Amino acid sequence: MTQTALITGASRGIGLALAKVFARENHNLILVARSTDELKAAQQELSEKHNVNVVVFSHDLINLEERQQLFEKVKQQNLTVDILVNNAGFGDYGEFASSDWEKLQGMLMLNVVALSHLTHLFLPGMISRGSGKILNLGSTAAFQPGPMMAAYFASKAYVLSFSEAIAAETEGTGVTVTVLCPGPTQSNFGKVSNMDKIAAVGSLSADKFPTAKEVAEYGYQQLIQGEVVAVHGLLNKFLTFTPRITPRNVIRQGVKKFMTPKE
Repeated sequence: MTQTALITGASRGIGLALAKVFARENHNLILVARSTDELKAAQQELSEKHNVNVVVFSHDLINLEERQQLFEKVKQQNLTVDILVNNAGFGDYGEFASSDWEKLQGMLMLNVVALSHLTHLFLPGMISRGSGKILNLGSTAAFQPGPMMAAYFASKAYVLSFSEAIAAETEGTGVTVTVLCPGPTQSNFGKVSNMDKIAAVGSLSADKFPTAKEVAEYGYQQLIQGEVVAVHGLLNKFLTFTPRITPRNVIRQGVKKFMTPKE
């Protein structure tokens, strides 16, 4: 029986790449993002290329009412969400004290609250059916504090901890939870987050980073295998292990130096 995956932030970047992988693997799709035009373009491409059913909903998931509306629409159309992919999120580069609070608040609402709320809405149905999968988009940022992106790093630390805890709670229910933790990736994330202002990042060619497709392929495989914490790339695995054996003050200063802005 063909399963259905609901993917947030599905109009571009890793979200769109995940949609393409799921469609190729014969999953029906529910794609969610703010951009109606980009969603419809993805709907047409994926439904025609892979002969799967693709439903699109345009919602700003920062908003509580719109998250609830999404859930109600899914129920009204008799759609079953077998796999929930909480991909929507963004970052913001700069000192916390001088950051724009509205942007920070929106980031925290999307990265933390919306992810938690959608999980809370769709998880009970999965448990009652005795099957289901959840993929949450974390980051290698989750494993250490991040001066100059303090709230973003902290939001991903929440996603990591939350995902691991829910994975433990759902053991034996037929539901698995995976948190995908990529490092810097070729996507629009860096532009939205103003990460081009980081001296160390600006000195690297964008093509040195993994593509969104590579991250999506890895994330899908780890989800299907039921892996709980999935860190993409050998270097990233090493970098996320290092904080476990390094003094916290050394980690803080090391990340601060790496995140130094361009002069």
